[in-house]
Amino acid sequence: MATLIDTSKNIRPRHPEKANNPESEVLRKPKWIRVKAPTSKGYSETRKIVKDKGLVTVCEEAACPNIGECWEKSHATFMILGEICTRACAFCNITTGLPNAIDEAEPAKIGEAVREMNLQHVVITSVDRDDLADGGAQHFVDVINAIRAASPKTTIEILTPDFLRKDGAVNSVIDARPDVFNHNLETVPRLYLKIRPGARYFHSLRLLEKVKQRDPSQFTKSGLMVGLGETKEEVMQVMDDMRSAGIDFLTIGQYLQPTRKHAPIDRYVTPEEFKAYETIAKAKGFLLVSASPLTRSSYHADSDFAKLQAARRAQHS
Repeated sequence: MATLIDTSKNIRPRHPEKANNPESEVLRKPKWIRVKAPTSKGYSETRKIVKDKGLVTVCEEAACPNIGECWEKSHATFMILGEICTRACAFCNITTGLPNAIDEAEPAKIGEAVREMNLQHVVITSVDRDDLADGGAQHFVDVINAIRAASPKTTIEILTPDFLRKDGAVNSVIDARPDVFNHNLETVPRLYLKIRPGARYFHSLRLLEKVKQRDPSQFTKSGLMVGLGETKEEVMQVMDDMRSAGIDFLTIGQYLQPTRKHAPIDRYVTPEEFKAYETIAKAKGFLLVSASPLTRSSYHADSDFAKLQAARRAQHS
């Protein structure tokens, strides 16, 4: 199991690193980005399974606007390794601080939840765990193995941290052979210092390239937020960088400011602009592209992957 630096009971207030940040105006959402409050029976059933097993979801922690739609279909994105992140990204709503010890029973509980929810495809993500010797890599492996044992037909997509300065840690995750290995670049290189200060653009890019080099059969995926001040030309350059690294799937969605203390929205990108990004990305060779105001890394990940598998089966029939 993963080696821990003991930080138990060191929970800090939510976003303490942003306490002294100046507040910025939260722009009024346009009509195309508003969603209904979650009220469906399916939502309630999914919420009950998650709560009964004491699991954490990024859907709740990151205040995802799609939670009502996804949970109605029993599509929850599980967040492992706790709910406290060691990074302080300017866009993220997840609590920053010193995490507690890993829940060693978490892999089994997630496997049981996947089986009970009868998931055909599951997405597993995590907080950054810079306090762990392997960045949480072994825990990812344990979760993948537990899901395969509990629900062998479920396809598994992981959305990992960057394992920065954790030499060799990512190899064990690659070798566990998830169906999709996702790691988000999040934004263009110029904005990294302001938006993702604890990460390095080219390290993240190389991580995904390494997945392809070590296991060419594994699908790789990455995502971008727009509306942070990037230019269209910068987005297209990131697309080219991704394709040079062999990345197969791309998601592009609108950045939404969680609180006044987080990075401000530069602008709301229109649905027509998202459609143009999708067209350009497909022309550049991505196998799957999801680009819309409400797109997030795991939004429609199950149906998109199922469509790709069906298309490939048709090609070989």
